[in-house]
Amino acid sequence: MLPVAVSAAPGLVRDGLRCLEARRMAVIVNVNGHITDGQSAVVPVLDHGFLYGEGIYEVIRTYERRLFLFDRHVARLRRSAEMIELPVPFTDAGLYSRIRETIEVLDRERDRGGWGPETYVRVLLTRGAGEISYNPSFCRTPTLVVIVKPLVPQPSEVYGDGVRVVLVPIVRNHPGSVNPLIKSNNLLNNALAAQHALREGAFEAVMRNYRGELSECSLSNLFVVRDGAALTPPIDAGLLAGITRGFLFEVGEAVGVRVLETTLRDEDLLGADEAFLTGTTLEIIPIVHVDDRTIGSGRPGPVTRKLLQQFRSMAHERSRGV
Repeated sequence: MLPVAVSAAPGLVRDGLRCLEARRMAVIVNVNGHITDGQSAVVPVLDHGFLYGEGIYEVIRTYERRLFLFDRHVARLRRSAEMIELPVPFTDAGLYSRIRETIEVLDRERDRGGWGPETYVRVLLTRGAGEISYNPSFCRTPTLVVIVKPLVPQPSEVYGDGVRVVLVPIVRNHPGSVNPLIKSNNLLNNALAAQHALREGAFEAVMRNYRGELSECSLSNLFVVRDGAALTPPIDAGLLAGITRGFLFEVGEAVGVRVLETTLRDEDLLGADEAFLTGTTLEIIPIVHVDDRTIGSGRPGPVTRKLLQQFRSMAHERSRGV
């Protein structure tokens, strides 16, 4: 039996984001085909992912124990790799098999620990180990890491009561710097924004771009609801094209809610009828306060609730192959 590692599990409070609280939970890691527990997994210190942050990642979750929207996640992984000229040493089917074999080890621990059936999956691909140099030719083999752990759902109050977010002064990366379209392992920009929100006792950090427009949040995409339509910043606002964000266009069409891209500024959020966040592990979370301002009625609105209900229905149906 693999030892159970003490790992950080998402324990987000009803009124805001707090530090990931330590819980005794199985974390299984697969490094280049070698499976171990989270405490024992290692990569070389000369890996350029460690030295320089040269790497990319994806977070995938399961519904009905099946990887949700896997094809979209792996397509985005490949786009990110192409943008940093990082070779991808596996086929889609090969990556799927690597993830499944890692989850199978977790499942043996899951039953003993009494955790829920769904799984959080993080896939990381780095430049690999090499000389201490920016020259990528010194790295012959990329490093592939798969991390899996039981998915801890958000507390029901998060969806029933909504959350508070804050506008932060940290500006989202300029596309001419580290393009936000690259889902990069180098997350310092996001981390600084999230830590600002933590100090403010908020659930999430809303970030602007270099033009002062709303862009996205530290770990989620942003939507506002106005006149019954769900509006989200366009890709050229400097944001990551979230998989859940993209899927929401289909969800909205299914329930007759218009989902549109448009430039948004502070006043659009502060004066919104409703607002919400989207993310792979978050699904759709209502925003009811921004800084010290109340959004709409101060309760999750009807459009947000409708989209969340339909999202969950479609996610489970797709996973069951309905």
